[in-house]
Amino acid sequence: MEKGQKGNITGNQLESAVKSVFAGKGFQIIKYRDWIKSPEKYSEEVLLTNVPYKTIYKHKGNTEFLLKSKKYTLNIRIECKWQQTSGSVDEKLPYLYLNVIEVIPENTIMILIDGKGWKEGAIKWLKESAKKKKYAKGSNKKKEILIFNLTDFFTWANKTFS
Repeated sequence: MEKGQKGNITGNQLESAVKSVFAGKGFQIIKYRDWIKSPEKYSEEVLLTNVPYKTIYKHKGNTEFLLKSKKYTLNIRIECKWQQTSGSVDEKLPYLYLNVIEVIPENTIMILIDGKGWKEGAIKWLKESAKKKKYAKGSNKKKEILIFNLTDFFTWANKTFS
Protein backbone atom coordinates (compact mmCIF):
# COMPACT_ATOMS: atom_id res chain seq x y z
CA MET A 1 0.00 0.00 0.00
CA GLU A 2 1.33 3.46 -0.94
CA LYS A 3 2.02 6.01 1.83
CA GLY A 4 -0.72 8.33 0.53
CA GLN A 5 -3.29 5.54 0.51
CA LYS A 6 -2.33 4.54 4.05
CA GLY A 7 -2.61 8.18 5.18
CA ASN A 8 -6.08 8.47 3.68
CA ILE A 9 -7.24 5.31 5.44
CA THR A 10 -5.91 6.37 8.85
CA GLY A 11 -7.20 9.93 8.28
CA ASN A 12 -10.62 8.45 7.56
CA GLN A 13 -10.40 6.50 10.81
CA LEU A 14 -9.73 9.76 12.67
CA GLU A 15 -12.77 11.33 11.02
CA SER A 16 -14.83 8.24 11.86
CA ALA A 17 -13.83 8.61 15.52
CA VAL A 18 -15.03 12.23 15.49
CA LYS A 19 -18.35 11.25 13.91
CA SER A 20 -18.78 8.43 16.42
CA VAL A 21 -18.21 10.74 19.39
CA PHE A 22 -20.70 13.34 18.18
CA ALA A 23 -23.30 10.76 17.16
CA GLY A 24 -22.98 9.27 20.64
CA LYS A 25 -23.60 12.74 22.11
CA GLY A 26 -26.83 13.08 20.14
CA PHE A 27 -25.67 15.18 17.20
CA GLN A 28 -27.17 14.65 13.77
CA ILE A 29 -24.44 14.13 11.15
CA ILE A 30 -25.29 15.75 7.83
CA LYS A 31 -23.46 16.68 4.66
CA TYR A 32 -23.11 20.46 4.51
CA ARG A 33 -24.41 20.59 0.95
CA ASP A 34 -27.68 18.96 2.08
CA TRP A 35 -28.02 21.05 5.24
CA ILE A 36 -27.42 24.43 3.57
CA LYS A 37 -30.41 23.92 1.25
CA SER A 38 -32.90 23.65 4.15
CA PRO A 39 -31.31 23.99 7.61
CA GLU A 40 -34.76 24.21 9.20
CA LYS A 41 -35.36 20.54 8.29
CA TYR A 42 -32.65 19.44 10.69
CA SER A 43 -31.93 19.43 14.39
CA GLU A 44 -30.21 22.43 15.99
CA GLU A 45 -27.53 19.98 17.19
CA VAL A 46 -25.61 19.04 14.05
CA LEU A 47 -22.19 17.99 12.86
CA LEU A 48 -21.85 19.10 9.25
CA THR A 49 -19.39 17.29 7.00
CA ASN A 50 -17.27 18.51 4.07
CA VAL A 51 -17.75 22.19 4.85
CA PRO A 52 -16.51 24.65 2.21
CA TYR A 53 -14.56 27.87 2.60
CA LYS A 54 -12.42 30.06 0.34
CA THR A 55 -8.70 29.59 1.06
CA ILE A 56 -6.07 32.30 1.42
CA TYR A 57 -5.27 31.58 -2.24
CA LYS A 58 -8.94 32.30 -3.13
CA HIS A 59 -9.46 28.64 -4.08
CA LYS A 60 -12.21 26.32 -2.88
CA GLY A 61 -11.25 24.51 0.30
CA ASN A 62 -13.09 22.14 2.63
CA THR A 63 -12.79 21.29 6.26
CA GLU A 64 -13.94 17.98 7.61
CA PHE A 65 -16.55 19.29 10.05
CA LEU A 66 -18.55 22.19 11.42
CA LEU A 67 -20.17 21.61 14.80
CA LYS A 68 -23.31 23.69 15.37
CA SER A 69 -25.10 23.47 18.70
CA LYS A 70 -27.79 25.77 19.99
CA LYS A 71 -27.99 23.86 23.28
CA TYR A 72 -24.27 24.33 24.04
CA THR A 73 -23.90 27.60 22.08
CA LEU A 74 -21.12 26.15 19.94
CA ASN A 75 -20.07 26.92 16.40
CA ILE A 76 -16.73 25.14 15.90
CA ARG A 77 -14.91 24.41 12.65
CA ILE A 78 -13.01 21.11 12.97
CA GLU A 79 -9.94 20.16 10.92
CA CYS A 80 -8.51 16.63 11.17
CA LYS A 81 -4.85 15.95 10.41
CA TRP A 82 -3.24 12.52 10.70
CA GLN A 83 0.40 11.73 9.97
CA GLN A 84 1.27 8.09 10.61
CA THR A 85 4.62 8.00 8.84
CA SER A 86 7.09 10.70 7.92
CA GLY A 87 6.05 12.78 4.96
CA SER A 88 5.21 16.29 3.90
CA VAL A 89 1.84 16.88 5.58
CA ASP A 90 3.48 18.76 8.46
CA GLU A 91 4.85 21.29 5.98
CA LYS A 92 1.22 22.23 5.28
CA LEU A 93 0.58 23.27 8.90
CA PRO A 94 1.53 26.95 8.31
CA TYR A 95 -0.91 27.04 5.37
CA LEU A 96 -3.61 25.53 7.58
CA TYR A 97 -2.83 28.03 10.35
CA LEU A 98 -3.05 31.02 7.98
CA ASN A 99 -6.39 29.78 6.65
CA VAL A 100 -7.64 29.43 10.22
CA ILE A 101 -6.70 32.95 11.27
CA GLU A 102 -7.34 34.78 8.01
CA VAL A 103 -10.29 33.26 6.14
CA ILE A 104 -12.15 30.56 8.05
CA PRO A 105 -15.19 32.48 9.31
CA GLU A 106 -15.75 30.73 12.65
CA ASN A 107 -14.07 32.21 15.73
CA THR A 108 -13.48 28.80 17.30
CA ILE A 109 -11.48 26.25 15.35
CA MET A 110 -10.42 22.84 16.54
CA ILE A 111 -7.46 21.16 14.90
CA LEU A 112 -7.45 17.48 15.73
CA ILE A 113 -3.91 16.35 15.01
CA ASP A 114 -2.50 12.91 15.73
CA GLY A 115 -0.16 10.18 14.55
CA LYS A 116 3.53 9.49 15.11
CA GLY A 117 4.86 10.69 11.74
CA TRP A 118 5.04 14.43 12.39
CA LYS A 119 8.43 16.12 12.09
CA GLU A 120 9.96 17.10 15.40
CA GLY A 121 8.74 20.55 16.32
CA ALA A 122 5.77 20.65 13.92
CA ILE A 123 2.99 20.17 16.46
CA LYS A 124 4.86 22.30 19.01
CA TRP A 125 5.01 25.13 16.46
CA LEU A 126 1.28 24.82 15.77
CA LYS A 127 0.39 24.86 19.48
CA GLU A 128 2.63 27.87 20.15
CA SER A 129 1.17 29.73 17.17
CA ALA A 130 -2.37 28.95 18.32
CA LYS A 131 -1.64 30.41 21.77
CA LYS A 132 -0.92 33.79 20.19
CA LYS A 133 -4.38 35.28 20.26
CA LYS A 134 -5.23 36.39 16.75
CA TYR A 135 -8.14 38.59 15.85
CA ALA A 136 -10.55 37.41 13.21
CA LYS A 137 -10.01 39.37 10.01
CA GLY A 138 -12.12 42.53 10.08
CA SER A 139 -13.28 41.87 13.64
CA ASN A 140 -12.45 42.63 17.23
CA LYS A 141 -13.21 39.02 18.21
CA LYS A 142 -10.25 36.84 19.03
CA LYS A 143 -9.96 33.45 17.41
CA GLU A 144 -9.87 30.46 19.73
CA ILE A 145 -7.75 27.71 18.24
CA LEU A 146 -7.95 24.37 20.03
CA ILE A 147 -5.20 21.87 19.22
CA PHE A 148 -6.08 18.34 20.35
CA ASN A 149 -4.78 14.84 19.85
CA LEU A 150 -7.41 12.10 19.88
CA THR A 151 -7.20 11.56 23.65
CA ASP A 152 -7.55 15.32 24.30
CA PHE A 153 -10.54 15.40 21.94
CA PHE A 154 -12.29 12.56 23.80
CA THR A 155 -11.66 14.33 27.12
CA TRP A 156 -12.95 17.66 25.77
CA ALA A 157 -16.10 16.03 24.35
CA ASN A 158 -16.84 14.16 27.57
CA LYS A 159 -16.46 17.33 29.67
CA THR A 160 -18.32 19.58 27.24
CA PHE A 161 -21.30 17.28 26.68
CA SER A 162 -21.64 15.63 30.11
